[in-house]
Amino acid sequence: MSGHSKWSTIKRKKAVTDAKKGQAFTRLAREIAIAAREGGGNPETNFALRVAIEKAKSESMPAANIERAIQRGTGEGKDAAALEQVTYEGFAPHGVAVIIECVTDNRNRTVSDLRHILTRYGGTLGEGGSVAWQFTRMAFFAFSAGSRSEDEIFELAVNAGADDVWFENGQVEITGPVEAFKRIGDALKKAGITVDDAGLRMQANQEIELDSEETLQVMHVIEALEELDDVQNISYNLKISDAALEKIAAA
Repeated sequence: MSGHSKWSTIKRKKAVTDAKKGQAFTRLAREIAIAAREGGGNPETNFALRVAIEKAKSESMPAANIERAIQRGTGEGKDAAALEQVTYEGFAPHGVAVIIECVTDNRNRTVSDLRHILTRYGGTLGEGGSVAWQFTRMAFFAFSAGSRSEDEIFELAVNAGADDVWFENGQVEITGPVEAFKRIGDALKKAGITVDDAGLRMQANQEIELDSEETLQVMHVIEALEELDDVQNISYNLKISDAALEKIAAA
């Protein structure tokens, strides 16, 4: 399984404080609102919304909060038009390329916060297109295999249009072209598989590998960026070694 997925698992285990729970609610509400705005407020026909709602429920987000987020996305909420999706590009330390996807109601605040963190850690915020050429937008799904065999999951995924399937310690990650997102999601639902995480992300075409200490320096920047309320997702071209992941998990 990719380092990104392992890092996501570690993040979920580390995010246990009330402050981080509140921050998670903010981010999840924005994810729900954007999904509802783009695909409608019915989770039965909007797979991205269905996943966002399931993620929110898994974090014990109150049903009233979920409903308000849906209404905000569909235009029923009083601040429905305030949110917008913005993507920024730049470099973390050691030349690691980063793409930072945000949902914000204030672009000036967002770009100022991003620039402050990157500069503080020795990185830079770049111009649009400065690193995007190093990435390809992909659909991804992550879930537990449960009692299903690798062959069964692989066949299901490929038939639905997936490009790659990874298995590790009972966890599965599927990636595929953007246009296959709904098809793969529907196939997983039909098979009774509960998806833990799914969406569209920028996947590095080629990763760079650093030593453990340099990797930790970069991941400190990624963590600092991820703590910003406006940041929804960060993609990077750093290959995270198992040794570095162990150090991160122990921190």
